[in-house]
Amino acid sequence: MTRATLLQVRNLKVHRGGAQVLEIPALDLRAGEVLALMGPNGAGKSTLMLTLAGLLPPSEGDLQFGQTILHTRADREVFRRRMTMVFQDPLLFDTTVAQNIASGLKLRGMPAAERKPRVADWAGRLGIEGLLNRSARQLSGGEAQRTALARAFVLQPEILFLDEPFSALDAHAREGLINDLGHILAQTGTTAVISTHDQAEAARLAHRLAVMQEGRIVQIGGLREVMNHPEDPFVAAFVGMETLLKGRVVAGREGLISLRIGKDPASDREVVALGEAQPGQMVLVGVRPEHVSLSLQTDNTSSARNAFVGAVTKVIPRGPFFKVELDCGFFLSAYVTAQSLSELGLEPGRPVVASFKATSVHLIRKEGLDSQL
Repeated sequence: MTRATLLQVRNLKVHRGGAQVLEIPALDLRAGEVLALMGPNGAGKSTLMLTLAGLLPPSEGDLQFGQTILHTRADREVFRRRMTMVFQDPLLFDTTVAQNIASGLKLRGMPAAERKPRVADWAGRLGIEGLLNRSARQLSGGEAQRTALARAFVLQPEILFLDEPFSALDAHAREGLINDLGHILAQTGTTAVISTHDQAEAARLAHRLAVMQEGRIVQIGGLREVMNHPEDPFVAAFVGMETLLKGRVVAGREGLISLRIGKDPASDREVVALGEAQPGQMVLVGVRPEHVSLSLQTDNTSSARNAFVGAVTKVIPRGPFFKVELDCGFFLSAYVTAQSLSELGLEPGRPVVASFKATSVHLIRKEGLDSQL
């Protein structure tokens, strides 16, 4: 389904203190989609979001909502009535939960009789219907953020901006809120932009992903496209492709490539990947940890083309999973469940066989990559 463009920027630049902090040649936000902005602290996510929301005037370039280019302050104020923003800190008024949720509707002149059912509806959707008479000062972090979201959704915004909305919450509150927000966005078809540095949050909420670095978007595309086919080492590392290895193509035939990997040029460690390349070409070989399977079988009965005997070097808890780091003559990481960790007896020093399919190998071939290697 083709989505209509709702908001677009062209040749956008933002300067601060004489320095350029943001440069976005082009970006389109489509109606009904959720766009995630990902990047490390200082990448420009919040600056871009404030600019998209009309809260920070650009130094150069155009911001267009529908058919209207937002040239003037008056244009931006009209636009701001059609969007709303939720920040990392909820910024609630010192009143009750109900009064906080209703505050935007009251400012817009909606009669109290109409406000009350709207407030009750959104309090129910966000699981805070029992808190309507409670003071905002008495709320937990998760309850406060749910109140802020209800206050935003009750306005029925055409675009919802969410700036790191989960980063101040504990794991339990974050998990529940992400689930509920995902359901609400899907049910309402609300167009949203969310900034985050957490790939799991982006994966659960977004249709498209834009990875930012130093005030620029370095890659944008569908969620799976960016996660599984990053265009450079920075993006690969940031979206969780933890295994990135230097490789040299040694052979190619019938759509399969053999690559010699490792620091030692004489290494016999070879990875098989899908694709076409010329012998001698240098590439980066990337494998996502969730695509690596671990086994205690050393007879290699797996159907995967790539299988390596190695040893566990480290086990790190990662939410409901564990990251297992391996030495297979090269670094490799894998994700396993708690059950697999126990059944395989995975601990430092444990010998295992790690395997992954040729289709799971991603090759980064970018101009100038040879010099990086």
